[in-house]
Amino acid sequence: MKYLLVIGDGMADDPVPRLGHKTPLQTAKKPTIDRMASRGLVGSTVNCPPPLPAGSETAILSIFGCDPRQYFTGRSPMEAAAAGIKMRPGDAAFRCNLVTLEDGDMPLSDRRILSHSAGSIDGPSAMASTAALLEDPRFSKALRDARMELHRFPAFRQLAIQHDSDIRDIIFIPPHDHLGEPAGPLFPSGNPRAAVFTHLMELAHEILNHHPATEKRRASGCLPANGIWFWAEGTAVALPSFQAQYGMEGAVISAVPLCHGIGVLRGLEMVEVEGATGELDTNFEGKVEAAWAKLQQYDFVCLHLEAPDECTHNGDLPGKLQAIEWLDSRLAAPLLERLERADLDHRVLLLSDHKTLTATRGHGAGPVPFLLYDSRRDSKSGSTYDEPSGEKGPFLENGTGLLTLLFEA
Repeated sequence: MKYLLVIGDGMADDPVPRLGHKTPLQTAKKPTIDRMASRGLVGSTVNCPPPLPAGSETAILSIFGCDPRQYFTGRSPMEAAAAGIKMRPGDAAFRCNLVTLEDGDMPLSDRRILSHSAGSIDGPSAMASTAALLEDPRFSKALRDARMELHRFPAFRQLAIQHDSDIRDIIFIPPHDHLGEPAGPLFPSGNPRAAVFTHLMELAHEILNHHPATEKRRASGCLPANGIWFWAEGTAVALPSFQAQYGMEGAVISAVPLCHGIGVLRGLEMVEVEGATGELDTNFEGKVEAAWAKLQQYDFVCLHLEAPDECTHNGDLPGKLQAIEWLDSRLAAPLLERLERADLDHRVLLLSDHKTLTATRGHGAGPVPFLLYDSRRDSKSGSTYDEPSGEKGPFLENGTGLLTLLFEA
């Protein structure tokens, strides 16, 4: 038996007026997924238990069988694990996004956050921007004074590690949940120790705003990477063995460090695919090839697609619909075709980890639909995979039970 977990990040949504008060999942054309739904089981699950934040950092922990109320210490330590960064006792990790802040003759605190990803910045531009920071003696000194290291990556997602850290009572706010809002009220706060992070953010804006790398992006019509944003703080975390809990090994295929990090911490193989971007231009075909190869090696593979979430954060509703349709036609369909052609029995768990709301461009709490399909059975439910269908099916109060459902005989 082969087991496939497919996560369409942020696919779930609330009804959208522009779609005739239907959700993107109801609107998108997804014949392969709906065929599985009509033969399988569609229900709903809560992956982000309150009062924890609604986001992949808690949702994917739940999906992987780890109760975030017990194991969640913050998002960044899991991303650090994916990058092979070893955290010591007393260390804290932070996501450090490259962001776009509003241009204009105004204080930094009045500038609105226009993009949490600097317009989905490309790898070379991201490396040029972070190099500009580290090569500036003022920023380097400020990092040293804060006992911090900045780890660079060819994307908007950077990581920072602070040694001998005390993050108690400091409030860090995710930028993607506050797009279009002034930055000042969202700066790190709650404790005087937050000032060091605000200082680094102010200094980064001063260095980057008119740097040649930034002006080059402006001149080409791209959103500039003219700021950084600290969030997703956390201390080191250890997760229980996946093999010990479920009796099998497996692999995780994703463009997102968080998903890879959770897999690594659970003892699963992290598979990187060339051209996997976490955006709509990701390498769908490469992911299929990687998943098929790993299904020859393991009985369990997780395939994660970030594009629906990023499109929603970017205010791109057509892109979100396209991402869902390509998940169907360019991921689910070719993989199922190969499994069926090879006459391999298989079970598929497909779901959105959390809601990402078209109305707000941020994450939303509440149940999301899941689909469980078994190639050996036909439930003749006639269902489709979407939020209303999920509400009619069984309800899982805790998403940590999802893999147990998948691995049932």
